[in-house]
Amino acid sequence: MTAVPLNDVLADAARDGYALAGLVVLGWEDAVAFVEAAEETGLPVILQAGPGCRAHTPVPVIGKMLRHLADQASVPVVCHLDHGYSVEECLQGIDHGFTSLMFDGSKRPISENIDMTAGLAEIARKAHVSVEGEVGYVGYAEGASSAFTDPAEVARFDKESGADAIAVSIGNVHLQTEATDGIDFEALAAVEHVTTKPLVLHGGSGIPQDDRIRLARETRVCKFNFGTELRQTFGRSLRQTLADKPNVFDRNEILRSVMPAMRETTKKVLRTVGPS
Repeated sequence: MTAVPLNDVLADAARDGYALAGLVVLGWEDAVAFVEAAEETGLPVILQAGPGCRAHTPVPVIGKMLRHLADQASVPVVCHLDHGYSVEECLQGIDHGFTSLMFDGSKRPISENIDMTAGLAEIARKAHVSVEGEVGYVGYAEGASSAFTDPAEVARFDKESGADAIAVSIGNVHLQTEATDGIDFEALAAVEHVTTKPLVLHGGSGIPQDDRIRLARETRVCKFNFGTELRQTFGRSLRQTLADKPNVFDRNEILRSVMPAMRETTKKVLRTVGPS
């Protein structure tokens, strides 16, 4: 199975009433565990390289690594560059194997956000690469506050940006370590009323399981991003290994030990939002 653009798998999710999981990759062990979990469930998966990942592992390296895993997988795998803050950074992703790009123009004026996203989408389309945009601002649990998506702005973005999917802010928050009841379904309905494209929720780890299911089955949310709960699993498993085996010092052995737990958490995430 070769790597696929986001748009290829979003179409089925939008039609059949389920969502895809965008999983934050920080290293080789994460990525392998995510693909293995996808293969065991038979579900597509999105491997995401965000700014933290790219600061640690340069785009030419992480792009080729994700693409290698995708091309060996038995299920569709999207290689997604997440939160690209410049068009140049996103274009570098195209050059190094990514099949999907998220241009984050959420802090820019809406006209500038639309124009930059549209320019990128025109280039990406020729390379068979998908583009995700963002309208509104999804804040951080211990950082900047959110700004909800404005229906008038997102209506323009939907029509003019050329994006394949739109990330929105409706109470979802990045880096939530516990699930909260923050989703504003009325705000989401207002967004859905004026848009046609698949919607994306960043900060999926903070969304309770029942809300994840409702959003995936009953709304146009077709993609959730998950990072924090996967990192929490990694950390718990790593600490347990170090406590149980204090004399182990080989890096590969230590990091391999976290992969079973990562696979199990990933399978739960995929199945929760995936086809019923």
